[in-house]
Amino acid sequence: MHFLSKLVLASSCLFGSLSANAADTTGPTGHYYLSGMTEVGSELVLKKSGEFDWMLAYGATDMVAHGTWKRDGKRIVLTPHVPRPGKFRLFTEAELTIKKDPRQGIWVAIVGVPSTGPVAGIEVQFESASGRKASAVSGPNGDAIAQMPASETWKRAGLRRADSKDEWTWFDVPAERASKRIAGFVVLNPGELQAAPFKSLSLSSKEGRLSIDDNPMGLRGTYAKAPDKEPATD
Repeated sequence: MHFLSKLVLASSCLFGSLSANAADTTGPTGHYYLSGMTEVGSELVLKKSGEFDWMLAYGATDMVAHGTWKRDGKRIVLTPHVPRPGKFRLFTEAELTIKKDPRQGIWVAIVGVPSTGPVAGIEVQFESASGRKASAVSGPNGDAIAQMPASETWKRAGLRRADSKDEWTWFDVPAERASKRIAGFVVLNPGELQAAPFKSLSLSSKEGRLSIDDNPMGLRGTYAKAPDKEPATD
């Protein structure tokens, strides 16, 4: 499976200018696959822009990281971006594909990226017209589900990263969505939300292969460049 289709969180980050250390980055760019760890799959994309996308899957656990890379002698050093507050907007009616509305007493906030997939780990604050509130966190399927009395009408919703102190981003729920008790919220920067599982990861470069150096996570093995992939783009 291609790296970008594997990610639940598809990267849409906008990065600032790169440091001088990241300027000479043409050689190692490309798409890599890890070997050397049993029952572990990992992919790495080094981009000409000096950015990287990384993922690792082990059983039911998926890890992702996005950030910048640079040369350090014969090593490639990956430095993830610090998580940032979420940026959101409402789904348009054309983007929603709802097959069945929730039953009375259940309110659903769909959180994700259109044509890409759901986004987990977003806390949603549901608020009714009378001021009653309930909260829920989006799961792997992107749904945050709250219970409200049938007499209540959904007025607005606030979103932020779960387990964070980010400011809430509030939206008035459109009348049609409120009447059906289900609304969709787009995450505009999914690649910036999740903390990476490492602060830095060093890879030794030799003959087109990248071997993982010692690290606190206990990762090991070697990334080999995929020969049949198109060159990494900016």
